[in-house]
Amino acid sequence: MFKSLSKLLTTAVYAPIIIAQGRYVKKVTPKLPEASGERSGSVGEGQKIRLLIIGDSAAAGVGVAHQSQALAGHLVSALADSYQVDWLLLAKSGHTTLDSLKMLSAQPPQTFDIIVTSLGVNDVTGSLSPLTWITQQQDLITQLRTQFNCQQILITQVPPMGQFPALPQPLRRYLGGRSSQFNRKLAQLITSQTDCQLIDIDGELNQQDMAEDGFHPGAVIYQHWADIVAEKIHATVKIKEQ
Repeated sequence: MFKSLSKLLTTAVYAPIIIAQGRYVKKVTPKLPEASGERSGSVGEGQKIRLLIIGDSAAAGVGVAHQSQALAGHLVSALADSYQVDWLLLAKSGHTTLDSLKMLSAQPPQTFDIIVTSLGVNDVTGSLSPLTWITQQQDLITQLRTQFNCQQILITQVPPMGQFPALPQPLRRYLGGRSSQFNRKLAQLITSQTDCQLIDIDGELNQQDMAEDGFHPGAVIYQHWADIVAEKIHATVKIKEQ
């Protein structure tokens, strides 16, 4: 009880500072564009894999110049050595989970074998509660199953926002705590979803590997992220073949 009360009082004391810092960071942080380049295609030879990537600015490749340097480009390239990859990227800067649900609703029903998601940062920076976010994540999973007949959903955890160089203290600590809360709830949700896997971009975020805004991934992180996802996909396809 006393621990909860102390935490509540601490949050109340720092709330004005956190709000002010949030406004300042939003004002001074460079607005980087989404990566240029194709957002769909078919490459490689072999067994066909239909791949959909959805999400926010990180999924859209903000932080690098071209999609070939972003998650989609690195991932498709890694898979094309073994498979024919028919791929589609549906992502937009600023998107929350609810925004992506609305965007997907406008898409025609079709079939994807693998869907990769990147969502949560914009939910964490907003006022959404972890419980509401998890409800929306479950709605997203359900929609991906029914609308896209998906066999496997790979859900990227919220990045460790407590390590984002662009964020001053105590805002960094606050958003780091919220991102950890969201991830704990997400892990609990995925435990009961047999067709879902978590993607954890393990390791510390080095400032030199981040984009110039100190908020988005740089090329090195995108490559690392894609390697982790590709390994999961290779393992999933092998299991299906057995």
